[in-house]
Amino acid sequence: MSQILMNSCRGRGLPELAADLGGVTVCSDPTAARALLGRCPAADVTPLVPLDALAAALGIARLDAKDERGRMGLGSFKALGAAHAIAKLAAASSGPGDDLSKALEGETFVCASAGNHGLSVAAGARLFGAKAVIYLSETVPDEFAGRLREKGADVVRAGADYAASMTAAMAAAEREGWRLLSDSSWPGYIEPAHDVMEGYLVMAAEAGEQLEQPPSHIFLQAGVGGLAAACAVFSRKIWGDAPKICVVEPEFAPALKASIEAGKSVVAPGPVSAMGRLDCKESSILALDALARDAEAFMTVTEDEAAAAVTMLDQHGMSSSPSGAAGLAGLVVALGDKAGRAALDLNADSRVLLYISEGAIDD
Repeated sequence: MSQILMNSCRGRGLPELAADLGGVTVCSDPTAARALLGRCPAADVTPLVPLDALAAALGIARLDAKDERGRMGLGSFKALGAAHAIAKLAAASSGPGDDLSKALEGETFVCASAGNHGLSVAAGARLFGAKAVIYLSETVPDEFAGRLREKGADVVRAGADYAASMTAAMAAAEREGWRLLSDSSWPGYIEPAHDVMEGYLVMAAEAGEQLEQPPSHIFLQAGVGGLAAACAVFSRKIWGDAPKICVVEPEFAPALKASIEAGKSVVAPGPVSAMGRLDCKESSILALDALARDAEAFMTVTEDEAAAAVTMLDQHGMSSSPSGAAGLAGLVVALGDKAGRAALDLNADSRVLLYISEGAIDD
């Protein structure tokens, strides 16, 4: 059953996380990330698509979708993250006018991935002369393994789920002296994830420039929470408290919602979700810190609700996956929930912003 939790931490966050974060917070200024990523090939702006017919069908005034399906030719918003973190390292290790294409020769980046983060690591590493090793669990489709190899990455299968592949990647980094580049954060591992999330600010900045007026509501899908946190922090920077921000997670992986309920970072175990890119049982503490402060609500959607949102998007010309469509699933569920609709002040005048975070793939 879908659930909507209004955020009792709104405005103050979770002070319990401060010691683990060591003063690091999610960046809100996209200027440096835009400059760095602008030096990468295919760093084009992605479109903001007005879904007028769907808005009318849902009974709201406006619905805009930031379309990340073609981002940098990699098919997902995550193209922005690891590529930015690697570009930042390359720039820091080079002088003015240096050829960045060889800046990281001899380096190897390693990560665990459900697919899209790995593609960004592989592409970023190759751009700056480094190698990439990507650990995949047994549940990740062979299609992704093939795409990673096409980008020059070595692919290692390890474990039955993402957590197991992450453990294997961490062990390999320690054993081989490689750079672990995760899109999540935990005590003792903060800065790399910060740099990844700084890259995600680019799409939020583009959306802010493309919208004719501020949205009244933003529905943000979340796995470890990187996309949601970056977009929420930037939205607060440019629009203040005006938009109501709702974070959407799979019913089978409510790591952020469970952490808000517990008042601390917790693991939320559950079955495997068809929302493969969001099927994360433990959130990034850096993302949790930002979202505990900036989001109005946290909610879950079922497998069927996410599948229905995929069908809905496809009928309106935007094919995506259950993960990519989860924000829409959250909107539909909230509109159908009398108490949730009232708490979020969703009505016929609402102007909603969504992020279609990836294209149609086999989750």
